[in-house]
Amino acid sequence: MNNLQKLKTDFLEYLEVDKNRSPKTIENYDRYLSKFLEWSKIKNPSEISEESIHKFRVVLSRQIGQQGTPMGHRTQNYYVIAMRGFLRFLMKKNIESLSPEKIELSKTKDRTIDFLTIEEVREIIDSARGESLSQKRDRAILILLFSSGLRISELTGLNRNQINLEKREFSVVGKGSKIRIVFISEEARDVIQEYLEKRIDVDPALFIRIVKNPQSYSELRLTPRSIQRMIKKYTVKAGILKKVTPHVLRHSFATNLLQNGADIRSVQSLLGHSSISTTQIYTHVTNEKLKEVYEKYSKKK
Repeated sequence: MNNLQKLKTDFLEYLEVDKNRSPKTIENYDRYLSKFLEWSKIKNPSEISEESIHKFRVVLSRQIGQQGTPMGHRTQNYYVIAMRGFLRFLMKKNIESLSPEKIELSKTKDRTIDFLTIEEVREIIDSARGESLSQKRDRAILILLFSSGLRISELTGLNRNQINLEKREFSVVGKGSKIRIVFISEEARDVIQEYLEKRIDVDPALFIRIVKNPQSYSELRLTPRSIQRMIKKYTVKAGILKKVTPHVLRHSFATNLLQNGADIRSVQSLLGHSSISTTQIYTHVTNEKLKEVYEKYSKKK
């Protein structure tokens, strides 16, 4: 193993042990750094230069993805962020290399988000009405996603003994292994209770696959992909033309809170964002509120 490969491994272990980063983050950093090292053929940290980084970014910008379009600036920035983190690690270890401050992120367009109106959310939820176990499960998932703002990975990881239905709250471990309290609506509590009462299996997972003989399966927990397919099914059934994903429901949760007067800091906490800058993608809502205030108080008396 050459010097840089060893240092990359040390860096990933540092992220895991010292920085407590999630396995997914470490996996992504490994992929981004490995791609640079494989392309550049650089063996020593001192060989990393502004020119080598620039040429690598040119390669990334010309890479065509599965959709037939070049890699976007936002995706390119993920590679840059990983490189800067690695260079900071080298600096911390007093290893000679390029200063991370010499690498700048590409400018990106302001991020826009897709979200649903309350009426559209209700139409999707109502399309899942029914008395079967699968319908009750699906309805519970849809209402829980919208009323809690959970990430899909957080939802699929839930166990039924985690949720306190009486208090209508529970804790989850989100990104960066951060624990936060999640609150649910009375409607979500009721539909989850109905769904659980209809189950006959002993699987600990809150949301499971529906099978004829659950006792013969050792793992019934739903996957994120299966929930994405389920949401698509009810979106089509409800006649909603928008592309609806679990994350769109999370966006809709945040947008609804802000439209009803919640402040951005509270929404940040409820979503589990570590930085307020992440939550500020919802400025389309707060800007509308500011406009309403302006229109109200700027009128001549």
